[in-house]
Amino acid sequence: MSDHGTPEYATADGNDYAEHDGTYKFFTKMTTVGTLSLCILMISLAIGGVNGHWGLFTLGTLATLVFTGIGMASETGKPGLLGGLLAVMVLLLIVTS
Repeated sequence: MSDHGTPEYATADGNDYAEHDGTYKFFTKMTTVGTLSLCILMISLAIGGVNGHWGLFTLGTLATLVFTGIGMASETGKPGLLGGLLAVMVLLLIVTS
């Protein structure tokens, strides 16, 4: 085997680690917010379709849209509001069934 030497990632031209880091953070934020939003939407559909509470479905869907926008606009994308909404929707699903 021939010796290929040491990789020169730190000194190579064209590497933009800040951009890579920003892209990764955006991807993880988008994945977290999107997953929580879809979970809330599915619970809202279960409340409306299975239990027949279409008013709660409408409120859940509108709240999902608002909190998804807030989550995507936030700097960190932490799911505090979306997690709280998810907990409320699960509680409503349990109570209304």
